[in-house]
Amino acid sequence: MDELQPTDPRQVGRYRITARLGAGGMGRVYLGRSPGGRLVAVKVVRPELADDPDFRRRFAREVAAARRVNGFFTATLVDADPDAPSPWLATAYVPGLALDRAVAVHGPWPVASVRTLGAGLAEALEAVHAAGLVHRDLKPSNVLIAADGPRVVDFGISVAAEATALTRTGIVVGTPGFMAPEQLTGKPVTPATDVFALGAVLTYAATGSGPFGTGSAQSLNFRIVYEEPDLCRLPSPGLEIIARCLAKDPADRPSVTALVEELALVPAADGHPATEADPAGTAWLPGPLALALPATVPASRQTLPPRPATPAPVAPQPGPASPVPPAPAPIPPRPRAAPVVMPPPPARRRSVLPIWIAMASLALGVTLPVVEGEAVVTSLDHGAWPFAVAVLLSTATCVATLAARRRATAGRGPRGVRIAHAVTSTLTTGLFVALVSTLYADQGHLDQFDLGARFFGLGCLALVHSVFRFPASRPRPAP
Repeated sequence: MDELQPTDPRQVGRYRITARLGAGGMGRVYLGRSPGGRLVAVKVVRPELADDPDFRRRFAREVAAARRVNGFFTATLVDADPDAPSPWLATAYVPGLALDRAVAVHGPWPVASVRTLGAGLAEALEAVHAAGLVHRDLKPSNVLIAADGPRVVDFGISVAAEATALTRTGIVVGTPGFMAPEQLTGKPVTPATDVFALGAVLTYAATGSGPFGTGSAQSLNFRIVYEEPDLCRLPSPGLEIIARCLAKDPADRPSVTALVEELALVPAADGHPATEADPAGTAWLPGPLALALPATVPASRQTLPPRPATPAPVAPQPGPASPVPPAPAPIPPRPRAAPVVMPPPPARRRSVLPIWIAMASLALGVTLPVVEGEAVVTSLDHGAWPFAVAVLLSTATCVATLAARRRATAGRGPRGVRIAHAVTSTLTTGLFVALVSTLYADQGHLDQFDLGARFFGLGCLALVHSVFRFPASRPRPAP
């Protein structure tokens, strides 16, 4: 999750944009929040695609079809606007980790985890195909790993870019290394195309690389069409079905329904009977990855210990002292949802206002005399270059200060920037004080202290004020 850039939208439809999630061939994905506080992933289409009327028609048709996809292992489409200046769609936000990132950080998966992953992805594709869609771009970055199972994102939308002007200028719908041969040879695309991509994704999860190796897009595409996949590093037994998914002929590949039935059971090992795959908890994931994921187990599966009853007060009875009743057991804390990392807030306006005032006043201080005539700052015998240099240095450190404050989480920037800002502010102010002292010593008054010099003095005061405000901010205490 990255911070928003100045060119990024702050509002898309009814959703307030808070961060960047990623980018793809069709556009950029943002983290949004609905008026009711619900988190969504908002995908905004690229301007080149938005200008293509044929793409807009296909996009509207595929969005209407995607609304019918209700699979558990898909990110539900919740809203869209194909007619907006920049078409967009919003899906339910899944607080998980992309499969490519999970494998890169935590390594390849064991056989049982790969089979459970395959069962979930096959079930997701079953829901996509039932809605009359073909994904066409199933790849590790389009698979999100959550504690309660995988999620397929971007389902059925990439088809809208087919046969547009963009596809004829070098943009291919799909990802090198995960496209089926029929996508590269121009043959009809069917649900079997997604089965081929599923086999490539499972190979990546089990080995850390695709079945056709690495290299340029041209070399990967050539191997997909003319060479057999390299499956020698697949662990066995248990993953033989991947070879059938990667068959060149779509008719030789298993259907997604057959994949669900075959992958739903973990193969027997060490004499133990086969057990049903259950992705509802984190047991199906590799150990290090399960610990790295936020908890997304549904509330219906979370159990809390019963709240102990508070004993009623008992009136004291005459006789020997009664023993003190034991204190009630402490109430266990209610589990908290994993926090959502949000971009740091910008610096407060009033805290950066002196810096803007300083830059504007100094600029006016050296430019007003040029407009209105000769004045004290530009009519010195030794020239005005010291003042021009001081203004340039002060402006540079002011800009660096604003940038540092924007990046800082609590307004406190790097030490080097703060020191440079303090030094240039001191030099600029000292230069102006020396000028005023010289005029007063020579003339005993300040008749030449015109409007430009007054603005220069105001800029010096604002610089001094900003120096004291800049390092004064302290990090906020953790909640």
